[in-house]
Amino acid sequence: MRIEYHRTLVADKVRNAAFYSALKAVIRPGETVVADIGAGTGLLGLMAVELGAKEVIMYESAEVGGLAREILKRNKARNCLLLPCHSTEMERPPRVDVVVSETLGNYPLEENIAAIMRDAKKRHMKPGGIMIPRRIAQFVSPVTSARIQTELTSWDHVGYGIDYAPAKAMGLNNIYVRMLTPSELLAGGKAIAQWDAFDLTEAPSSSRKGEASFKIPEKATIHGFAIWWTAELAPGVILSTGPDAPRTHWEQLYLPLLTPLECSPGETVGIALRSRTSHDYGTTLAWTVTQTDAKGRQLTRQTLDLEKGYLP
Repeated sequence: MRIEYHRTLVADKVRNAAFYSALKAVIRPGETVVADIGAGTGLLGLMAVELGAKEVIMYESAEVGGLAREILKRNKARNCLLLPCHSTEMERPPRVDVVVSETLGNYPLEENIAAIMRDAKKRHMKPGGIMIPRRIAQFVSPVTSARIQTELTSWDHVGYGIDYAPAKAMGLNNIYVRMLTPSELLAGGKAIAQWDAFDLTEAPSSSRKGEASFKIPEKATIHGFAIWWTAELAPGVILSTGPDAPRTHWEQLYLPLLTPLECSPGETVGIALRSRTSHDYGTTLAWTVTQTDAKGRQLTRQTLDLEKGYLP
């Protein structure tokens, strides 16, 4: 168990405050029964207790569940039931008023939140129950800074007359967790598009796809793309991992290009993204980038796929 990972979660004041506000908005003291799915060290469940939840049922299948049990005992949380299993494996789970699950990664679906919430709606929630989070939207923006791409193409500069082209291609067919600033994006961070959105209360698919396009306002070099997400936890409570949002333990994802795009004003750069997430196979992500001139004629096309970025 990597306790350091859980330290970063409980140290994330932006994340914690957002989930606390969402729970406070929906918990009726002495009445509301809450399920915390993927409870980790138990922070969100303990928040629900502090806010007056009648009972909190916590699901945690990883080793951290043993630590959570000690923390619950130390905090005298007698109305908490910690179940050492995955919520999807629980037979005849007790029905609850509120399901909260912070199973969100740098890529929002990588911890299977869509599948978890589909199961929760079907088997864990009472009719009219509430989900936290409720909705997720995904955003993309071209990256004009060469900072990350220079790092990723260091294969070109090994020297000694050695050609590392196969390793470079594999490395670029990958996604990278990085923190960017708005100034590193096209048009100073103003060129942003939503490429995907889904409502967790409507049992969305774990496979996602979407497109976005950007009109080039002035001469620019595009080195890759940044993607991030926002989550609506409750009405008026939004959590964002964007470059211009308050910093959290999450960061943006950088999607490289095989070669940078030298763009002129009036051209259009488009990106099509698709992903698939499952418990057994994890997350795959692919992106296709096109560059067209002012008359719509295609100038370049690049297709990258995380499946090509793994060693056999």
